[in-house]
Amino acid sequence: MKNHIPIFQTNWFHIFLFISFISIIISDCTGYNKNPKIDRFSLVTRHNIEISKIDSLNSLSVGNGEFAFTTDITGLQTFPEYYSQGIPLGTMSNWGWHTGDNPLGYKLSDVYKKYEVHGREVIYVHQFRGNEDSAKMAASEWLRNNPHRIHLGMIGLQIIKENGSEIKIGDIIDPVQKLDLWTGKIKSRFTVENTPVEVITVCHPDKDLVSVSVTSNLIKERRLKIRISFPLGVSSPLGYDFDQPNKHLTKILSDSGNETLFERKQDNDNYYVKVYHENAHLEVYGKHLFYLDPTGDSVLEFSCHFSKNIPEGITDRFSEAVEASRKSWSDFWNTGGAVDFSSCSDPRAFELERRVVLSQYLTKIECSGSLPPAETGLTYNSWYGKFHLEMHWWHAVHFALWQRDQILERQMDYYRRIYNNARQTAQNQGYEGIRWPKMVGPDGRESPSSVGTYLIWQQPHIIFFSELLYENSRNREGILNKFKDLVFATADFMASYAWYDTKKDRYVLGPVLIPAQESLKLETTINPPFELIYWYWGLKTAQQWRSRMKLDPDPQWADVLKKISDLPVLKGLYLCSEDTKDSYMNERYLRDHPIVSAISGMLPKTNMVDYKILSSTLDTIKKKWNWQSAWGWDFPMLAMSAASVGRSEQAIDFLMMDVPKNRYLANGHNYQDARLAIYLPGNGALLTAVAKMCNGEQFPMNGKWKVKYENLNRYVK
Repeated sequence: MKNHIPIFQTNWFHIFLFISFISIIISDCTGYNKNPKIDRFSLVTRHNIEISKIDSLNSLSVGNGEFAFTTDITGLQTFPEYYSQGIPLGTMSNWGWHTGDNPLGYKLSDVYKKYEVHGREVIYVHQFRGNEDSAKMAASEWLRNNPHRIHLGMIGLQIIKENGSEIKIGDIIDPVQKLDLWTGKIKSRFTVENTPVEVITVCHPDKDLVSVSVTSNLIKERRLKIRISFPLGVSSPLGYDFDQPNKHLTKILSDSGNETLFERKQDNDNYYVKVYHENAHLEVYGKHLFYLDPTGDSVLEFSCHFSKNIPEGITDRFSEAVEASRKSWSDFWNTGGAVDFSSCSDPRAFELERRVVLSQYLTKIECSGSLPPAETGLTYNSWYGKFHLEMHWWHAVHFALWQRDQILERQMDYYRRIYNNARQTAQNQGYEGIRWPKMVGPDGRESPSSVGTYLIWQQPHIIFFSELLYENSRNREGILNKFKDLVFATADFMASYAWYDTKKDRYVLGPVLIPAQESLKLETTINPPFELIYWYWGLKTAQQWRSRMKLDPDPQWADVLKKISDLPVLKGLYLCSEDTKDSYMNERYLRDHPIVSAISGMLPKTNMVDYKILSSTLDTIKKKWNWQSAWGWDFPMLAMSAASVGRSEQAIDFLMMDVPKNRYLANGHNYQDARLAIYLPGNGALLTAVAKMCNGEQFPMNGKWKVKYENLNRYVK
């Protein structure tokens, strides 16, 4: 007798085979795999940077998040004047700030401007300029300029040619400069008058210390030295000024022969630099100019440790710094998220992977410290080196998505430090809770502005950050207890800021208000869609926090949630704001950030959004927007929006759009223009979009995007 498999078993067996077959097909089309085997070393090192021509936009940096050192083609800071036209050669830190003298005692109340807001007077910290009151203009300028981040010291080569003259940049021949991403080491090779020079540069991962090895026969010929020069710290983009030597002080506190300790003073600020130079002796050439003169035959190694306080202990030698850097970067790349595009056949995939890998490197060295980053990080000063808290979203959300939550959590401590400042702002304006500032330094004092102080879209960020950490945490109760006061006080402000329109029985945002699309008018803007959705999501999430903590719902928050204005729509498109009826006909409204798209994608989905209308709006934006005026983070933002409505191919088109401000240089920086040659919000936004598309939305299911990823956290709901 033949053995028979029962019919029901046969059917289930066939169903299993069918499901397995479909799974293989889907996997082959999308490439998604939550547990792939990614060769992380190959993924990272295939994007090691190699520079073989002198270009002021090709400077490279080493750093640790709290400190960064940017080099020219020589691996040091030999030609700062040339690179000042591109990406400057910064030596900057999170503690390296200066506040100038304030003999007239300028304070925020000197620049108050009053507005009539829904029947009451509200004061704002305003930037006075043009033909306005001269005293208020002077106060505005001082308050914006101070404090400012400063350059801590320029370290370069002095090389003397055979004719006795010092080299110029044109004397650098056959340069090859490589950044090894896996070790954080820059190796620079070039020749001067047929004599090779090799420079290796690293940054210590835990100390604000740059360490260097120089190898060349020019040392034996006594034609190569290290130049250390200390500038006046200023608020300009460069952060330095060498033409005012009498306004600052450099003092040698100790010189043991192998190690020299400098003290730097400027007004009421000071810091220290300890230089280890075992095979060189220090020469004093001026008030702020020093040389390390090598005593060996062909190799010079030295380390410079910058510190707010006198550095303790023995300064790390070059070999120690190299090993510390290697271990730290190996740990970095072997942990957290990874995305591999090597199996993709779309011609844009390799470039996207390059941007992702280099953005991870850059945000680690420039943006992962204890303070929210400036838009140009620790390389040079944008807006006096101050940071913009509305941009903190783009700088920091990706860290949590790439399983580097500790970076975001550490930076959120800054909000606790400036809590009282933010509460005072809300009280001065007659609101509840805390109103977070926009443009600030370490002290958290608001900077006068004709735009920034009128923004509101940074307000819900703290709720978003807190919820993201809550979703990812193994200790959710701990996160609730740690951030509840920030979340609840933020929600109190948001609820009190929304104005109740008794005639229409609804809550309204604005005026006076400048939305994230900053080209709109502050006196007339009302109900911009992005801010409306963010208010709704933020208050709803804050209520969820109360529920998680067994607290009753807040009645005021609940009322705003129930009666918040609908999104403004006209002819099947979401408007830039309720008052801009000609949003897609007037060129004024077709520029700057197309933030209306962020109502879904950047923000989680809500029942306030009609996704058919959003899809039509995305099509109109793509067709009509002035892309010359857009910014680097706009393209990932649009990609997230398109992906959220199931348009993955349009998402890639937005993400890789060939327009000027979506350009990524050889060093990975998101170039905007001559003023913003680097723009780190663009790098952070790219990482956010890619993580979200891997682990939530999707890449195109056309067989060309076989994306592998691992260790990516999910987005907030």
